[in-house]
Amino acid sequence: MSKTHLRWLNLLALALLAAAILARSVSGSLAQASSYEAIDAYVEQQLDRLNLPGAALAIVEGEQIVHLHTFGQTRPNGDAPTPQTPFFIGSLTKSFTALAVMQLVEADKIALDAPVQRYLPWFRVADSQASAQMTVRHLLNQTSGLPQTAGMIPLADFDQSPDAVERQARDLATLALTRPVGAAWEYSNLNYNLLGLVIEAVSGESYEAYVQRHIFAPLDMRHSYSDKAAAQRDGLAVGHRSWFGFPVAAADLPVPVGSLPSGQLIASAEDLAHYLIAQLNGGRYGDVQVLSAESVAEMQRPAVAAAAMGVEMGAYGMGWFVQATDRGTRIWHNGQVPDYFAYMALLPEQRRGMALLVNANHMLVNFALLGMGEDAASLLAGAPPATFPYGVIPWALRGFLLIPVAQAIGVFATWRGLRSWRLDPSRRPAGVRLWLRHIGLPIVLNLALAAAALALLATDLRPMILLFMPDLSWLALICGGFALVWMFVRTGLILNISRTTSVS
Repeated sequence: MSKTHLRWLNLLALALLAAAILARSVSGSLAQASSYEAIDAYVEQQLDRLNLPGAALAIVEGEQIVHLHTFGQTRPNGDAPTPQTPFFIGSLTKSFTALAVMQLVEADKIALDAPVQRYLPWFRVADSQASAQMTVRHLLNQTSGLPQTAGMIPLADFDQSPDAVERQARDLATLALTRPVGAAWEYSNLNYNLLGLVIEAVSGESYEAYVQRHIFAPLDMRHSYSDKAAAQRDGLAVGHRSWFGFPVAAADLPVPVGSLPSGQLIASAEDLAHYLIAQLNGGRYGDVQVLSAESVAEMQRPAVAAAAMGVEMGAYGMGWFVQATDRGTRIWHNGQVPDYFAYMALLPEQRRGMALLVNANHMLVNFALLGMGEDAASLLAGAPPATFPYGVIPWALRGFLLIPVAQAIGVFATWRGLRSWRLDPSRRPAGVRLWLRHIGLPIVLNLALAAAALALLATDLRPMILLFMPDLSWLALICGGFALVWMFVRTGLILNISRTTSVS
């Protein structure tokens, strides 16, 4: 064979190899695009089932944003959101606070195992020994013993003063811990609110200024904020609260600034994509290194087993949950405020990540939204989503409206029965039938409704529950209050007509 023939054969082989590589690349790109479309379709389906107004999705791979998609509307009868539309991100804030702490650790301004009192000398809980034992690491890993419920109360504290976080922290001086310091994990916003104060104490900057200067700016997060008014000027998506499964706009809902370090930051889907890229790439975004790879690994390290209400949630690191799945490790966190939901996840083995933002929420709908986020992350990992029928939740909420309907029917039935007994005393029940069916059973049912209202009135969490679950809270108060009054009125009417007919 001549050299000319060999040369042509080599060129042909190279051309075939290049074509094969190109075909494989195109095939892979098409497969990825198809998977992104499947995630889009799934999210859109769930938003429709849950009757939610709008959302924004971002997916990253390696060092690139590979997919951005938005859904629905930013406000009633408004435009669709864009990837740059800001949303409240709730407890996704915790990983930002943890990142800020780790930056200061690297700057030798914070020691993870130093007591909190080194940085906040005034800090106290009811147990003075526990106060001295609590470290920065305990706060980051949520193993301080600070109670979850005590961390929920400030969510309805709308003190707008600059020292709101410190005032609330100083109020912990009489707080009893639920467990010994370091003994076990318990999720509490108090941990991260205290970390916000530590950041301020050692940096000399406000928490807001620190996050803007050292995280938002380096990561080119141009549509991220710590202030609602500033975000509104940039087109903040209007939040909605679900009332019996129907979204109701809540544009003027106040912000509990005392809980800013634990759950009140604002960001767009595109900005969160920048943040996820840094988390996937050892703290690097483009040419900027916001944290060392070692510190990022420490944030994402499973430090303590995490479980809530008997549900295993994997482990907790520093502002991240870490969970083993069939498709590898999932590092994630969700966030909720009364009128927004957020979810983000990292798939480190696949070098992928995603963020999902929704401009509506409800304490019960939040479980479905968390499931939606987890399912979207599963689809991104190549696994099928769960089969839980999330769409049943709005209908379950609407089902509670049967309570006042039943009360109205009960009043009407009582009126008809009393009228019948007056006209025909022979139809009046007596003995066991009177006391069990017409007096005892209605008293039990009315007491159950009244007890729900009284329990809500008695708990310290009442303002927070009213904020996150307004429909069922007001229903419980109104129907429970009516039940308590009606129980006495109805029983009195029945006993009165019973005595009257007996005498006649």
